Amino acid sequence: MGPKILTVDDSKTIRLIIGKAFKSFDCEVLEACNGVEGLAVAAKERPDIIILDITMPVMDGFETLTKLKSDPDLKGIPVIMLTAEAGRDNVLKIAKQGVRDYLIKPFKEELIIDRVSRVIDLKPKGGGGNKAKRFDDPIRVLVVDDKPAICDQITEGLKDTTWSIVGKSTNGEAVDYCNTHSPEVILVSLSLHESAGFTLFQMLRTSQKTKTVPVFGLCVKTAVEDQARAQQMGFTGIITKPIDIEELKNKVARSLSLDTSYKYFQLKTGVLNILLPVNFNNNVANEVSAHLRSKVSEAVDSGIDKVIFDVSQLRAADISLIKLGLEVIQLCAELSLKLRMLGSEIVSQECKKYEETAGWRFASSFDEAVAQLSNKDLTHA
Repeated sequence: MGPKILTVDDSKTIRLIIGKAFKSFDCEVLEACNGVEGLAVAAKERPDIIILDITMPVMDGFETLTKLKSDPDLKGIPVIMLTAEAGRDNVLKIAKQGVRDYLIKPFKEELIIDRVSRVIDLKPKGGGGNKAKRFDDPIRVLVVDDKPAICDQITEGLKDTTWSIVGKSTNGEAVDYCNTHSPEVILVSLSLHESAGFTLFQMLRTSQKTKTVPVFGLCVKTAVEDQARAQQMGFTGIITKPIDIEELKNKVARSLSLDTSYKYFQLKTGVLNILLPVNFNNNVANEVSAHLRSKVSEAVDSGIDKVIFDVSQLRAADISLIKLGLEVIQLCAELSLKLRMLGSEIVSQECKKYEETAGWRFASSFDEAVAQLSNKDLTHA
């Protein structure tokens, strides 16, 4: 069964838009018309994500969110907030509530699909026809920015991938390029002279060749009005300057539904090994989390009943690691899988600083972890 998406909004139109947006995906869309009803549905159905409107009768979005976060059984459910206000104060207020993301009404279907797919793994209904592209497949990226240093920075940052970067400085150059080539993703500066970046976006969306190509806006973090305008127009997302290359990779991968699971999930000697990379951070944690349920379920279907959560490449532990570890433990318990942690003594000691990790024990090698998993009495990490 696919993931459950709960939309809580007093607007029937918004609920219909969201339901239609996910109609072609293998998921179940649940509805509630206010916060009270939303809490009841969340408690009963345990959705994988909640799309929550701010302004509602009976109980508004902020009060609903507060109650969700205070419930031990519901606080871990990721929430995307919907708001009709694009002002800086309202955006900052939303950001402080601990939500995963937010959207400004009105929004296009592809935008809500993009935001939800960043959090949960969405698969088309009756999938399996075309093989999904992998992160390490060649990708053509068009960068439209009148500052050559930006294109140079992106090119340098992505040199460890098979992606090719093409830079253009004007709308005319960008359109000419798109007419003769087929970029798979486009990055457009929102600070181009006389709002040229927004004009270019409209041109791209009216062209048959580029109307479905993901387009990201490039801007500084403080350009809140430009970000809100880009969201309202339907940009796929925003990439802020200075550019975080890992964040850029993750956003492009999500927008193109690139398969990244092979980097983290490996079947070895009858065990599913969940391997975290040395550059582990919150973005990687979200990426692993998005694939977690589907990859573990696939392993179970193939007869695997043992999991190793491998943090041996890490040299430190932070809250992102703790949250992901707890998610892995909860899922393994739900599926009655044996689980063993694998990591260094340093990471083991750092994990002990967090009260949530009481009972975590680490093997020092893969072979030791496999041997411990053979213990029939093993029931926890």
